[in-house]
Amino acid sequence: MADFGISAGQFVAVVWDKSSPVEALKDLVDKLQVLTGNEGHVSVENINQLLQSAHKESSFDIILSGLVPGSTTLHSAEILAEIARILRPGGCLFLKEPVETAVDNNSKVKTASKLCSALTLSGLVEVKELQQEPLTPEEVQSVREYLGHESDHLLFVQITGKKPNFEVGSSSQLKLSITKKSSPSVKPAVDPAAAKLWTLSANDMEDDSMDLIDSDELLDPEDLKKPDPASLRAASCGEGKKRKACKNCTCGLAEELEKEKSREQMSSQPKSACGNVNIRIIPRHSHTPRGIRPPSKPSTYKLHFKYFSNRQMREHTNIGSNGERGFLLRVRVG
Repeated sequence: MADFGISAGQFVAVVWDKSSPVEALKDLVDKLQVLTGNEGHVSVENINQLLQSAHKESSFDIILSGLVPGSTTLHSAEILAEIARILRPGGCLFLKEPVETAVDNNSKVKTASKLCSALTLSGLVEVKELQQEPLTPEEVQSVREYLGHESDHLLFVQITGKKPNFEVGSSSQLKLSITKKSSPSVKPAVDPAAAKLWTLSANDMEDDSMDLIDSDELLDPEDLKKPDPASLRAASCGEGKKRKACKNCTCGLAEELEKEKSREQMSSQPKSACGNVNIRIIPRHSHTPRGIRPPSKPSTYKLHFKYFSNRQMREHTNIGSNGERGFLLRVRVG
C-alpha cells in the first residue's frame, strides 16, 4: 500500500461505502494508524453519512475515499464539495472510482475527464490522474450488484487533488502603492496647423470659391407636379357600389361624402316662392320667433323686418296660425 504522504501527527479520514469489504477496511485503518502515530488520528466515515456527520471546516490533512480494496465507490458533486470543505488548506484528497472509457451521457458512471472536472468544480486544485487499472471479475460483479451498471468499458482510475492554501470566503488586504499624478503647471502647446484644420470662420461662408449646392436643383420636374387626389386614395377606400370611406380616412373621401350629404339635406328642404330663399317656419313658443334658413350657396342678402297680423301671416305663408302674433323675416337676394 502506498503511504500517500501520510506522516505522524496528521488527521486522516477514510471514506467507505456498502461495497467495501469489512476486513479490507479494518486492515487499511490499522496501517494508517501506524503512520499517524499517537499524535495523529484516523477517522472512518460512511459516504452516505458524510453530509450528516457535521465535521468542522479544515478538520483533516488527508482524505482517502474509495481506496478500500474491493470498493466500487461513486462520488457525487455534493460529496466532493463536502470533502473539499473538511479538508485543511493545503490538504490532499486521494480517491478511486470506476469510470467509463466510452462516452455515455445516460450512464451514472463518469468518464475520467468528467471526474477530474468534478473535482475542480468542487474547489480543489492541482487535480491529476495518478493511474488506471482494469477491474477484476469480483469488482465487475460488485459494480453490477451495487451500482446496477453493466459495461465492458470499465476501468479503475485513481485521482488526487489539493485544497488551496486559503479557506472559501477568506480575505486579505492588498498593499497598493498608488501615487497621485501631479497636474502639469504648463499647458501643452497647441500646434497651429492642427488647430487651423478644425477652425471654420464665418467669413469663409461668404467666399465665392465655395461650392454650395442649390436645393432647387435636387428636385426633378416630376417632384413639382401636383399629385392627382385619386392616386392618393387607398386601394380599398370607396370600393363597392356604395361609396364609403374607410376607417381613419386620410385621402379626403370622408370630407367629400360629408359635403355631398350636406348638399342633399339642403336641397330636400322647402323653398320660398321666389326660389332664392329656403324658408323654415318655426312655431313661436314664449320668445322664439318664426324664422328662415338661408340658401346653401353664398350670396348677398338684404334683411327686411316687418310685423304682420295673423291674417297677413296666413296670406304670405299659406300656413295656419295658432292665434299667436309674431313677425316674418323676409330675405331678398341683392
